[in-house]
Amino acid sequence: MRVIVSSAHGVGMLPFNRARAWLPVAVSLAGFILGHSPAWADGPSFDCRKAVLPAEKTICADPQLSAIDLLVSKAFKDFEPAFGGDKRKIARALIVDRNACRDDAACIASAQNNALQTYGSAPSWVQDYNVALIGKKALETASRAPKNAEQPLPGSIGQCGLTHVKSLTARLGDDPLETAGPESGSAATFVNGGTAVSYDREPGLVSSKVSDAVVMCLMSIPRDCPDGDERGRIYYGIDLAVKGSWALPDSQHMCGGA
Repeated sequence: MRVIVSSAHGVGMLPFNRARAWLPVAVSLAGFILGHSPAWADGPSFDCRKAVLPAEKTICADPQLSAIDLLVSKAFKDFEPAFGGDKRKIARALIVDRNACRDDAACIASAQNNALQTYGSAPSWVQDYNVALIGKKALETASRAPKNAEQPLPGSIGQCGLTHVKSLTARLGDDPLETAGPESGSAATFVNGGTAVSYDREPGLVSSKVSDAVVMCLMSIPRDCPDGDERGRIYYGIDLAVKGSWALPDSQHMCGGA
């Protein structure tokens, strides 16, 4: 599985490509990371003795999340908004995303990874940790939901829901994905109104079939954008029938693009 994010000109690769392709691997990776936490020397960016919010307490209790929080604080110092927005307003929106997660570690990791991507980029280990946690949460969501459930498209970072594949086509939607050439990219639509698109032939989508049950989790919401333009939300998806997974944006262009 590769995570694709959009630039102002189109969809492109960022270092999320270290993420794993198969659902069982996501589970084992999550177990390894959660059970073998390295002894991080730094973080978080705040005094844990004064932590009050559930998200703050969860960060303080997790060495990886603590280290990520410090990275976010450092990255903000050199951040320059791409569209002339208010730097502190953007940062406040990202902090609201984080705090809205409460004690949900998968949600916090997604919100903090989104902040790092907004401020510049995230180290590969941060992205691996994010994918491991969100993959685990996706599986838990699937295990709790009634069979063949149809749930709304997630609207908040860290939220997951079950849906089904509605269509699988080339990137521009002009050919069935099954017969499209490798240069045609890939795209999917889902019954809940969600979409996924890639300039590449995404293995997780290629292995899927129309009507397959899928868990979708919202990983990021662009915050450094022109007013009213939120294109480029990234969703993590797992096809429960064939076990393929992906993390792709909902459009060909990031906010502010063509």
